[in-house]
Amino acid sequence: MAGHSKWAQIKHKKAHTDAKRGKAFTKIVKEISVAARMGGGDPDGNPRLRLAIEKAKEANMPSDNVRKAIMKGTGELPGTTYEESTYEGYGPGGAALLIETLTDNRNRTVSEVRHILSKNGGSLGEAGCVSWMFEKKGYLLVEKSRADEDTLMALVLDAGAEDMKNDPAEDSYEIITAPETLAAVKEALEKSAIPAALAETTMLPRTYVPLEGSVSEQMVRLIDALEDNDDVQNVYSNFEMA
Repeated sequence: MAGHSKWAQIKHKKAHTDAKRGKAFTKIVKEISVAARMGGGDPDGNPRLRLAIEKAKEANMPSDNVRKAIMKGTGELPGTTYEESTYEGYGPGGAALLIETLTDNRNRTVSEVRHILSKNGGSLGEAGCVSWMFEKKGYLLVEKSRADEDTLMALVLDAGAEDMKNDPAEDSYEIITAPETLAAVKEALEKSAIPAALAETTMLPRTYVPLEGSVSEQMVRLIDALEDNDDVQNVYSNFEMA
């Protein structure tokens, strides 16, 4: 998992900035609506919806907004129907990119994604060109100040986690789970009064491409530009920051 913790923590800090600007609200509403449409409006029986609602709480989204988003997803209220699309491509230095979108207009979205990539040293690829480089996992960050390493490792492994990483250069432990056990591990942490700074399903790279200097900076700018697009929900890459 070398390099992932650093990038994950940068993304986590950026998410808080986005939330303050209100940009995160649009994306969270889309995710809640789609999760409710696909798996029903009960978060207890819909893990994807439950995670989306937790993100809404972290972003301080009003509960009324959450309720309306669920009702639009289940069809109780009229609303826009969003489609999921994933685009694959390459960034500066040949790093792989997976770009997940929720959109009501695929032609607009693919045009905007292609423009952002070409403007920032990237390119759009064919379906399947980089997806094999990633594996879907549950991913949690726990600040080291919140728990002792041995205690935390025993707790999360008993709850079903696959692995826990401790990079001495970082201020958080990384916990890796199968997607279906993410909720159980998070619940075990909550019962032990250990808050997770981040809990999400993600696409973890199988291998990494190290980038340095201006190329690394250009890659970060590219990902920022993609994430600033309202249709883009998640951006995953296998680049490792030097």
